[in-house]
Amino acid sequence: MTRKICVIGANGQLGSDICHSFEKNGDQIFGLDHVGIEITDINTVKKVLHEINADMVINTAAMHHVGNCEVEPQKAFLVNGIGSRNLALICREIQSPLVHISTDYVFDGKKETPYIETDRPVPLNVYGNTKLSGEYFIESIAEKYFILRVSGIYGKNPCRAKGSNFVQTMLRLAKEKSEIRVVDDEILTPTFTGDIADQIVKLLSGVSEYGLYHVTAEGECSWYEFAAEIFSITGTDVVLNPAEPGEFAGNVMRPKRCVLENKHLKDQNLNIMFHWKEGLRRYLT
Repeated sequence: MTRKICVIGANGQLGSDICHSFEKNGDQIFGLDHVGIEITDINTVKKVLHEINADMVINTAAMHHVGNCEVEPQKAFLVNGIGSRNLALICREIQSPLVHISTDYVFDGKKETPYIETDRPVPLNVYGNTKLSGEYFIESIAEKYFILRVSGIYGKNPCRAKGSNFVQTMLRLAKEKSEIRVVDDEILTPTFTGDIADQIVKLLSGVSEYGLYHVTAEGECSWYEFAAEIFSITGTDVVLNPAEPGEFAGNVMRPKRCVLENKHLKDQNLNIMFHWKEGLRRYLT
C-alpha cells in the first residue's frame, strides 16, 4: 500500500535524502520547503497539513546554525520550539504520526561513554536548548511520534545554513592551502544523511515503538580524524595537523564528546547504520 509521506524541509541536506529513500520505497512524497509551509505559524501548519492529510509527517526544518542561534535566541526558540509544538498539535488533530529530527547537542558532552536515549539531556547552548524544548513539546502533545537524534550530518545536498558540509569544506581547503589545521578535541560520530534516510524508512516500515531514537553511524572520531579519513579515501595530498586547544575557540559552548548509541534501534533489531568510515566511503563514491 502506497503511503502519503509529508517531508518538511524537503530541499535541505537531510530532507532531500529522506524524500529520495521513501520514493525508492514506493511511497508518495509531498515535499515542503519554507515557501510551502511556515512551521512557526500555527494557521499555516493547520491549513497545509489538513489539505495533504498525510499518513506520516517528517520534520527536518530547524534553525541549526549554532552561532546564529546564540545571536537570535528568540528566533531559534520560535523555529525549534514553537514550530515543533505547532506540528505536534496539528498532527494530533489529523491523527498522523510525527517524525521529528533532533540533535546530539541536547547533551553537554561530559559522559565518557556513548549517550543512550534515557540519559538526561543538559544542553550547553541556545541551539541545544531550543531543540530540547521542541522534543519536550512533541512528547507532551503528540499521541504518535518518533524523535530522532542525529550527529555531525553531511549529505549530497548543501547545508542551507552553511552552504557546504565538512567534507566539501575540507576538500576545498586542500586545493587552496598547503596546510590545514583541524580541531582534535571534539569527539562525535559523523553520519551520512543517505544512511539516516534509509534507516528512517526501515524504522517506519515495520511495527516499531513510538518514542525517542538515536540514529547515528557506528564508531566515533575527532574532527581531525574525520578530515584525515576524507583525505585518505580521496587520495588528497595535503599537510593536515591537529589544531591547538582553543585555536578556533568561538563564542558558543559546544559539547566536547557527543557520541550517541543507537540503543533503542538495536533493542528492536532495527539498526542498519554503517560505521562512520563506511558511511563516508559511500558518500564519496
